[in-house]
Amino acid sequence: MKKLGFGLMRLPTTDQNDQKSIDMPQLCRMVDTFLERGFTYFDTAYMYHEGCSETAIREALVKRHPRDSFTLTTKLPTMFLKEEGDQERIFEEQRQKCGVEYFDYYLLHNLGKGNTPIAERFDSFGFLRKLKEEGKIRHIGFSFHDKADALEKILAAHPEVEFVQLQLNYLDWESERVQSRLNYETAVRHGKKVIVMEPVRGGALATLPKEAEELLRAEDDSASLASWAIRFAATLPEVFVVLSGMSNLEQMLDNTGYMGDFRPITDGQREKLFKCADIINNYTLVPCTACRYCTEGCPQGIEIPDIFAMYNLRAKEKLLRAWGSRAKEQYAEHVKDHPRATDCIQCRQCEGACPQHLPIVDTLKAAAAELEG
Repeated sequence: MKKLGFGLMRLPTTDQNDQKSIDMPQLCRMVDTFLERGFTYFDTAYMYHEGCSETAIREALVKRHPRDSFTLTTKLPTMFLKEEGDQERIFEEQRQKCGVEYFDYYLLHNLGKGNTPIAERFDSFGFLRKLKEEGKIRHIGFSFHDKADALEKILAAHPEVEFVQLQLNYLDWESERVQSRLNYETAVRHGKKVIVMEPVRGGALATLPKEAEELLRAEDDSASLASWAIRFAATLPEVFVVLSGMSNLEQMLDNTGYMGDFRPITDGQREKLFKCADIINNYTLVPCTACRYCTEGCPQGIEIPDIFAMYNLRAKEKLLRAWGSRAKEQYAEHVKDHPRATDCIQCRQCEGACPQHLPIVDTLKAAAAELEG
């Protein structure tokens, strides 16, 4: 299996303010292109696109292509488990939404110090083993957003797990908060294969500060900036799939182009990417990946990732001593139709849902001071 996977969390939409408005004609073209170019791995989840991603892939993929021509993965949302019977109900709902008898890979979603106790309370690992015995899933694993010590405990307690899905990219490689390298090394030490999520850090590594971009253009002017990030992850020997959340056909064509004839990055190129990481860190205040987990239960309906993107843009403007502020202009336009950062009631539901463990409430206060001032 080729190493590129189609992540179905950031699909094309007809209305950028409506996650449910998936552009089905474009998605069908993207699915067809992906398969025609020899790639087979598709990754969705129960909560993606406000619950519509699984249904969309049924229409674009499952109904239109033979079952043995693709690999389909989805996840059990541990954060939604409240009472006995929930995981059985959700799994059957997922089979109906996706239109399949079995899933090739099935994961416990977003384990870490917050959700792992939920999985243990409901014996979710045992539930996955039972599904595998019944032939309803082929391979079992979990996605993980936490530090290496927490990963070590899970893998030691559950040797039956076959793979781990990790946030891994050159920007987070040495991050104390994300610990991409330490988590990867922990998984390898336990003999687990690795699936990579967020290789382009929610799109942040597809648009770089000028000096970082010039560094990579000097190395290969024909390569897209995103390609460097995906190839960095795919070069790691125990990585068997790198997921890319492709949002349009152009991104699909680019990714399948260089990953169809994959060339690992060299040691010298790897060092240049780490120099780029240092440059990026000088510009970025909030390492948000725009996964939008935080917005699902926000009682105020605050579009947190959008506000953080404007806050980061404002930081870049100040660092470069830019005249005027495009970030403030964007924010003023945004709040005409959406809640303001100051509408936050500090319930901290978002912080419990954030896989990056960001101090969202305090950061919204800082963003408000900068953007509303």
